[in-house]
Amino acid sequence: MAEEKRQFPTEVIDLPSKGYFYPKDSPLSSGQVEIKYMTAREEDILTSVNLIQKGLAIDKLLESLIVNEDVNIKDILIGDKNAIMIASRVLGYGKDYVVEIDDEEVTIDLTTLKDKEIDLSKYEKGKNEFPFTLPNSKRNITFKILTWGDDESVEKELEVLEKIGAEVKSEMTTRLKRRIISVDGDTTLSVINNFVDNEFLAVDSLAFRQYADEITPDVDMTYTYTSIHGDVKEVVVPMTTQFFWPSTRK
Repeated sequence: MAEEKRQFPTEVIDLPSKGYFYPKDSPLSSGQVEIKYMTAREEDILTSVNLIQKGLAIDKLLESLIVNEDVNIKDILIGDKNAIMIASRVLGYGKDYVVEIDDEEVTIDLTTLKDKEIDLSKYEKGKNEFPFTLPNSKRNITFKILTWGDDESVEKELEVLEKIGAEVKSEMTTRLKRRIISVDGDTTLSVINNFVDNEFLAVDSLAFRQYADEITPDVDMTYTYTSIHGDVKEVVVPMTTQFFWPSTRK
């Protein structure tokens, strides 16, 4: 299959993480991923009703596009996944992404989006684990940057909660439980879950999420444009259904 993929033109994509937080033996530790240009085969994936209904269309698309079959898409950090998705969209349908913002049609040039600026040299290479002392309670936690697989697990947990009729959609706490590795050195899952549910002060939770966001490699999705009225505006690029399913596609 890899040889088949190389029959098509390919591009090497630089990952926002630069491969920094992957194990040294991971193919992702190189900080780059080679992907092939989209073909009609990938359009079949994108238009498969079965895959769309199961929420698997994007997974199958990127599996098809990534040349190195040793790459497990579930291991890809979410920020790196975003970079691969954007590059795939540009190679497949071009750089112009048309969205509606404030009742105005805006054309976003996806090639102008840059990676977040993070000083990776502060962190240990090959290790996805970070310490943080909560400013209010002074408790010490360690956490990780979520992968595509982690994010998928969170979504499945939230779906189960919705099906059983949970009164509150616990998206924030579900993600925190998946992200936190230890509390005061204790890695026991029940301890982490109890901490998040009953002991994690809101002020500490906010500080933690802000810090985690600051050090998480990703694409900077902010975009500046001039409105039809001449106003300069900055927005976060919305990932709508038009991203991989542009209405202008023939």
